[in-house]
Formats: sequence, structure tokens, C-alpha cells
Amino acid sequence: MSTEPITDEALYRLMAWLSPGFPVGAYAYSHGLEFAVEDGRVTDEKSLCTWIEGILSFGAGATDGPLFAAAWRANGDAALLEIAELADCYRATAEMALESGAQGDAFLGTVAETWTSADFAHHADILRGQGRPVAYAIAVGVAAADAGVPLRATLIAYFHAFAANLTSAGVRLIPLGQVAGQRIIEALRGPVSAAANAAMQTPLDEIGSAGALIDWTSIAHETQYTRLFRS
Repeated sequence: MSTEPITDEALYRLMAWLSPGFPVGAYAYSHGLEFAVEDGRVTDEKSLCTWIEGILSFGAGATDGPLFAAAWRANGDAALLEIAELADCYRATAEMALESGAQGDAFLGTVAETWTSADFAHHADILRGQGRPVAYAIAVGVAAADAGVPLRATLIAYFHAFAANLTSAGVRLIPLGQVAGQRIIEALRGPVSAAANAAMQTPLDEIGSAGALIDWTSIAHETQYTRLFRS
């Protein structure tokens, strides 16, 4: 485990940015989970936990984590833009691209309105200058680096927030009780930590996913007859 210290200011800012109350609209997205429930693939606490663990280990966690770390470590504007472009290429479906881009743009905009930082303002302008949405992982990674938040702490918080959002969606969709949801979040502590470790150790030319069923549920969700979520 990393013992890299985090200041009170950095911790406070990280908690605010990845709080369910931060206005990025995360509650509106299920990452294909809504169709997985509709199709009978996720039906209870155990299957929901397994599904989210799979996403962390083999899906978005396996791709967004290393991209996040690369954005946090980016040395110069050209490198950052290259990473941002690569992140766009790893959106497997239209809805996952919407989910990532809409949250990324909302995150950049809200942070810019609430935090005065010349470095972040510069990086936000560079990313927005591409003329397309910015992947959420890239936006958070850049902001955390500019705020001096240690990489591992940021990754743990980012993946926790991602897992908690999917758990909340599953609790509403299946449905499950709130205590069951908290048991799932506790059970995902290990996978979240493993995803953070992999993110820090995986070079960009080795990233990839193996979540074909997750991608398929996202594609199927695009034409699902009744929907509560945007993805």
C-alpha cells in the first residue's frame, strides 16, 4: 500500500469532486447495467457485485485507469492531448462515449467555476480546444495532478465513486435494499484497490479490455424499450 501523504486541502477537494453531490450527472448513467438487469443477467446482490467487479477488472477499469494515470503524469500539452485522444478511442459504444464525455465536460466546467487555479484553467482550455467532449477519467486525472492530490489516492477515490454509482443504479433497478448496496461496496474494496494498482503499473501500449458482455449490454441498451438511465 502507498504511504504517500495527502494534505487536508487535497483530501477535502478530492472528496468534493468525487462526491455524489458533485454535478456531473453520474446518477443518470448505468454503463449498460440497466439492460443486464432487464435481460436477467444481474438479479441479486451477488450477481450485481460480480458484474461491477468485472467492469473494474476487465472493462472500463482496465482502460480508464491507465489513461487516468497517464493524464495525471502528462508532461506538457502535446502529451496531454495525445492521451485525451487515445481515451476517446477506448469508448466501446456510443452510450459509453456519451457517459464519459458528458461527465468529463461537466466536471471541467464545474471545477473551473469553483476553483481558482491557473494550471487547471490552462489545461481545461487545452482539452476543450479539441472541439469534442473530454473523457471523464482524463478530466479528473488532470485536475487531481494540478491540485497536488497523490495519484493512488485519486485512483482509489475515482474507482470507489464509479463502483458506488453502479451499485446505486443496481439497488434501484433490481431492486435491493440500501444495506445490500453497502455490503457490495465493502466487497468491492479489493477490486478497487487492484484496479488502482493496475492503473499505475500498466503502460499505455499495453492497455485493453476483455468485457465483451458489458459492451454488448451497452449496445443493447441503446434500443431498450423502456429506460431509466442514459447508458
